Amino acid sequence: MDVVTDLDELTRQAVQKLEPNRRGVVVAALTGGHTEVRASGGLTVDSRLEIGSVTKVFTSLILARLAEAGEVRLDQPLADFLPAPAGITLRHLATHTSGLPRLPKGMLLKALLRPNTPDPYAHCTADYLIENLSRIRPATPGTRFRYSNLGAGLLGLALSRHTGLSYGDLVAREITTPLGLTSTGAGGPVAPEYDAKRRPTAPWNLADLVGAGGLRSTAADLITFVRAHVEESPVTAAVGLSLDVEHRVNPFLTVRLGWMAQRMHPKLGGHLQIYHNGQTGGAFAFVGFDPEKRVGVVVLSDTARMVDGPAMELLRGLQSGV
Repeated sequence: MDVVTDLDELTRQAVQKLEPNRRGVVVAALTGGHTEVRASGGLTVDSRLEIGSVTKVFTSLILARLAEAGEVRLDQPLADFLPAPAGITLRHLATHTSGLPRLPKGMLLKALLRPNTPDPYAHCTADYLIENLSRIRPATPGTRFRYSNLGAGLLGLALSRHTGLSYGDLVAREITTPLGLTSTGAGGPVAPEYDAKRRPTAPWNLADLVGAGGLRSTAADLITFVRAHVEESPVTAAVGLSLDVEHRVNPFLTVRLGWMAQRMHPKLGGHLQIYHNGQTGGAFAFVGFDPEKRVGVVVLSDTARMVDGPAMELLRGLQSGV
């Protein structure tokens, strides 16, 4: 089979595996100059959905862009931008090594007691986050990976305050405008979304924690974003910095600026997989790529059910050589 036929078949299989228990999905695959998109449930390549924690790689790319421009330093203290405990740097926030908890103090218990609370982050204003931060004693920064929505959100807030721009305007200036992404941003309408039981649900408002998970996008924009990570683009220098920074989580997994990365066993090809997923109350997203093989995958679901398995399987198929 030729490349186009292979791509069509792989994306078709991914959609088939994802369709059960979801209203709709969009699957996009990229290899070389070829892109294939398949969708179900009335969604299209231009359907706009929440992307949840995939937002974090946008926030970290902004950090890399500003660092490349000399506006900030990766090892600059968070306290230069916000009232914060000593020792936490911008690098720590982007690599989840700040020692901060996953959620603002007090939110984890609420999440456990009321897991279906609508718009659970709407109260996370800057004043709330800064006051909350004053009551946290982080573990020793820079030593251990500890995934933190709070840390990623504070990174977005710090960069916004530094530039004097809203997070949405900062994303536009540093990423969406240079790359020509027309549908990616904070806020704005989305396609109908559904919770894990396929019941209609409203999108989340993350207030000033937006840098942790508040962006909305389309498969068309995200495949362009992935292409910018495997080919030359206006953000190539910042992408290089993002991928060069590396903190080892365990023998198999590392974290870059915003991205998670793993190298497959040599018996499975030894390929590098760089990826991030994201979930809100009514959507799930996955973005992954291999900068060495120059292939990538985007999966969006309008239902809050994980898509990682079929998405990773599709990425492995592309890495094997379509």
